[in-house]
Amino acid sequence: MQTEHNIATEFDKFSVNYTTDMIGCVPHYLDLLASFTKDLPREFFPYQILDLGCGNGNVTSEVLKLFPDSNYTLLDASDEMIRICKQRFQQYPMTYITSYFQDHVFEENLNDMVVAGFSLHHCHSEEKKRLFKAIFHSLKNAGIFGFSDLMIDKNSPEHPELIKEWKSFVFKSFPDGEKWNWLMDHYRDYDKPDDYKNQITWLYEAGFNDVKIVMRQDYWIHIRATKQT
Repeated sequence: MQTEHNIATEFDKFSVNYTTDMIGCVPHYLDLLASFTKDLPREFFPYQILDLGCGNGNVTSEVLKLFPDSNYTLLDASDEMIRICKQRFQQYPMTYITSYFQDHVFEENLNDMVVAGFSLHHCHSEEKKRLFKAIFHSLKNAGIFGFSDLMIDKNSPEHPELIKEWKSFVFKSFPDGEKWNWLMDHYRDYDKPDDYKNQITWLYEAGFNDVKIVMRQDYWIHIRATKQT
């Protein structure tokens, strides 16, 4: 596998075996998926849900188990991922948007829940800050933003050890090394992870006043932020 010239075509290609690849390439992937609906407030029922960087719909599928009657908008830059989602969720009246995060116009006070699974690491620090503010303003009062991702700065002194453990994990599923080499090329070219502590700070600066870690295994983390005005 070789990396493509932009993130959209990269994920067009990655879509073929997406779930299998994610389980084999992302430590704790299934647990991080389950975190989107873990320990939500009993009274919480999201009428409108936005999935940012929906991929093949795994996060939406997880949330659907708890909220089958909600209205969903799925956004992704990959035409192929959107096509897969349309086929996967054809029995549901969902809205689909093919767009990069940076180009999407967030309507204020529209969403009750915004989710992002393993997609925000494609944004650099300043893009994340702007995105957190846009998400905050797009949420209604008591709205929830949840996201799972790798949350470590590449310059962190703990980063080399993470890479070592990550490689060992990937080789258990893909021992020939091809997947790991592609993954590291992708990581070098497209991934811009930030430390979870910085992201929590940026969420508070964006206006969220209840931010917590729902799950953490090393730097594989799910964060939930609630808007209370």
